[in-house]
Amino acid sequence: VQLVESGGGVVQPGGSLRLSCAASGFIFSSYIMRWYRQAPGKGRELVAGITGDGGITNFADSVKGRFTISRDNAKNTVFLQMNSLKPEDTAVYYCNAIGETIATMTKNYWGQGTQVTVSS
Repeated sequence: VQLVESGGGVVQPGGSLRLSCAASGFIFSSYIMRWYRQAPGKGRELVAGITGDGGITNFADSVKGRFTISRDNAKNTVFLQMNSLKPEDTAVYYCNAIGETIATMTKNYWGQGTQVTVSS
């Protein structure tokens, strides 16, 4: 099983970034996909989630209206589009997969993280 994040970097306040997470080794469409982030000295925070069929999404209050989450089940990839970025969005962003079915509900996978830095 692998989750490989990409797309992080340094961006100015007000800018945008699009994170991608490429999955392999499991049935992607049977997993809820989530993005978490962890800023220095803080705990890991759930940012956004999307169900296996992409029909339901949810977001942390701090990113509502600025971030969107989407997935391409044909390409086993989940995306996080981040707009109007703020310095407080600076963190390591992690991709997470959690099983959605009875057969997979105990499965929980993590990527290695990608750094997002918002700074002028």
